[in-house]
Parts: sequence; structure tokens; C-alpha cells
Amino acid sequence: MNRAVRSLQTRLVLRLATLFIAGAAVLAGFLAWRAYDTANSLSDRELSLRAEDLARYVTADGHLVLSTALQDAYADPASGDVFAIRRADGRMVAASPPAFGQMAQRWAATGDDPAYLRFSGLPGGRDFYGLGLTVDSAAGPLSIWVARAAGATALVHSFLEEFVFDIAWVIPLFMMLVLAVAVLAIRGALKPLREVSEVASSIGPASTSVRLPSAGVPAEIVPLVGAVNRALDRLEQGFAVQRQFTANAAHELRTPLAIVTAALDGLKASGDLEKLKADVARMNRLVEQLLSVARLDAIALDISADVDLNQPAKDVVALLAPWAVAQHRAIGLSATERPVMVRGNGYAITDAVRNLVENAVVHSPVDAEVTVAVHADGRISVSDRGPGVPAAQREQIFERFWRGAGARTHGAGLGLPIVAEIMKAHGGTVTVGDAPDGGAIFSLAFSPAPRAGGRG
Repeated sequence: MNRAVRSLQTRLVLRLATLFIAGAAVLAGFLAWRAYDTANSLSDRELSLRAEDLARYVTADGHLVLSTALQDAYADPASGDVFAIRRADGRMVAASPPAFGQMAQRWAATGDDPAYLRFSGLPGGRDFYGLGLTVDSAAGPLSIWVARAAGATALVHSFLEEFVFDIAWVIPLFMMLVLAVAVLAIRGALKPLREVSEVASSIGPASTSVRLPSAGVPAEIVPLVGAVNRALDRLEQGFAVQRQFTANAAHELRTPLAIVTAALDGLKASGDLEKLKADVARMNRLVEQLLSVARLDAIALDISADVDLNQPAKDVVALLAPWAVAQHRAIGLSATERPVMVRGNGYAITDAVRNLVENAVVHSPVDAEVTVAVHADGRISVSDRGPGVPAAQREQIFERFWRGAGARTHGAGLGLPIVAEIMKAHGGTVTVGDAPDGGAIFSLAFSPAPRAGGRG
């Protein structure tokens, strides 16, 4: 299903639009029906009033005495108005035109309720419609028929029709306005859900303490938010147990490994002993990396100190140079004359550089040199002369425990992920590319420390 159709907002808008369109059609039809019904009702009312008016002009002796204006109006053929008045004894009082009186003379007497009629046959060949009813007068009850030519009310119908059409085009505009207001109302009502979604998308292994807010969330969604928060509580507890287990296991391993290392140093040198020492060294490195991972996961780094990037670079080179020489490799340092100050944690930066240098030494060929360079723009780079990193793997190498196909068994895939976590905590980045002279070059990019007294 299309994502837009799956959207709750889209579904509500479509349903409202359908409802409004159907409502507009029904309303327009109702207005048209009422307009024509009103026109017919007005015509019937006018004919009834005309019959009552004619009855008032009948004298007690049974004669119709009309004013000159009314006589002229009924005598005008263009008016299309006809009438016939008959007494209860069947005698015709008056008719206009006389032919209509002759026609009405044959009809049955009228009653109190109007009897509607439609006829033709008068001179001119026009169709007429009207009604007949009994009206009291000075001469007693009279049967009065009044009618008008078809089309005589065309002006009224035209007026009402124009009115309906004028209103009809306003209805869609009004419905569109109402729909727009409804869309805005729906968006406003769904805003808390979008905010909850944004909070949910920010939750990860490094932010398991974040919980979904329930303030302003619709009552129907509150149980779901509560269930998700309880699930996050259980996940956080599971992560905490896992981190504690990793830290405890690493701490428990450090002591026996230290004892084994000391015992091996006291033994007579041999080929097997050197292999055993290398294995124990790898185990020591793995334990240290596990402790670093546990600390990064459990404790937020304090990055408030001002650090000169030259210092951690020098410390790492001084620490690892003897080990690199023992591996038949060399480490070179290119520092800057002036301090390169960044805001961060000196111990964590040293740990990141150390992991990069250890990784570079292991991947460099024998007698090659690993270069640690400090740059004035707030970067530390570590380059080697090894096989480099394929472009397809430059994102994967920073994932925990990831090791490429055919990788050596010197590590567990934790060094580079530790570097990535440290740089993330510093708001910086770690990237890998091709070194100018072959091999790989890793760059740690920091934000410069704000100057004293300056604005951040």
C-alpha cells in the first residue's frame, strides 16, 4: 500500500473530503428542490388569495363588481390569468374569458380544500393550470376557479433558479474552506504523535534512558506510549546487565592475564614462548578494549577540558614506539610548532589515537613506518603503508565486532568502533581514505576550542 494512503492524516482528510463532497451535492440538490417547491407554493398561495379577493367583489345579489384596474388586468390576453365564479345553485356569476366560464359550468362543485387542475382548449391554444375552491361571500358560498397560463411564472422560476445557482457555486468554496480548516485541525491534533515519533527515532543503544513523552498525546495513544516506555525500561535494564557483565568479565581477566604475562617473562626464551607471549598480548589488548567499550557505554565522557592535540599524539608515539620496533615497524610523529587546542577529554583522545596506531602497525608490512601527524585545523591523522581499506568497507569497519573476510586474527573488531564512539562523544568525525604513498590514512577531526573571552 502506498505510504501516503497508509498515513492516518491522509485517511482522515480523504474521508472528510468524501463527506464534504457528498454533503455539498446533497445540499445543492436540497436547495434546488426547495426553490422549485417554494415557487410552486407561492403560485398556489397567490391563486388562493386571488380567489378570496374575487369573492369579496361579489355583491349580495350575485353580481361581480370589479374595479377598472382589475377589469383591465383580467381582460388583457397577455396576462394569462383566467377565472370563473359559480353560485351554489349552479348559476354562473362571472367568467373571464367567457369560454372558460362555459368550460367551468360543466365541472362539479368545489370543496373547502383546493382542487388542482390543468386544462387547455381556450382560445390561443395555451395550457393552463390552477385550482378551484369554495369561498364564502356576500352572496353565499361560491365555487371559484382561478388559473394562469403555463409559463406565466417563468420570471419567478428564473429568479429562484438564478438564486440557487448563485448559492450553488458558493457551496464548494465553503466546503473547501471547511476542509482546509479540518486539515489544519487534524495536523494540529497529530502534532504530538509526530513529536513522539521524533523522540522515538532518537533512541538507540547510547540513549536508552530516553522515554516517549505522553503530554498532549491523544488518550487513545497514551496506552501505546506507556507500553513502549515499559519496553524501553526492560531494554535499558538488559543493556545495563550486559555492560556490567562485560566490565566485570574484563576486570576479572586482567589479574590472571597479568600473572600469566609475568610468569612468561621469567621463562627461557624459545619460539613457542614468543607465540604464547603474542597470544597473551592479544588477550590483554582485547580485555583493555572491552573495558573501554564498557566505560563508553556506561559513563558520559567529560569533554570540557582544553586539550592540545600534540600531547596525546606524543604520548601514544612514546608509548607504542618500543612495541612497534619489536614488531619490526617504526612510528613517526609530525607535530605542529604551535598548540592545536580542542575541547575534549585528553585520556579518551589518547585512547583513540592509540587504537589507530596499533591497528596501523599490525596492518603495515615489515620495516614500514606508521606516521602520526597533527594538523593546525584540528585534526590528527594516522597513515600506514598497508593494503588500505576498500571503499565498500569504509563504513563497516567502524561497526563493533565486524571483521572483513580473510582478516587476520590479531583483534576482535573493537578498536575502530571505540575510536568512532570517542569521536562521536566529542562531536567530531573519524574518516578513512587512501594515503598518498599507499596504504590507509585515518583522520580524527575535532572542533577547535573556543578562545578565552570569545563567544561560542
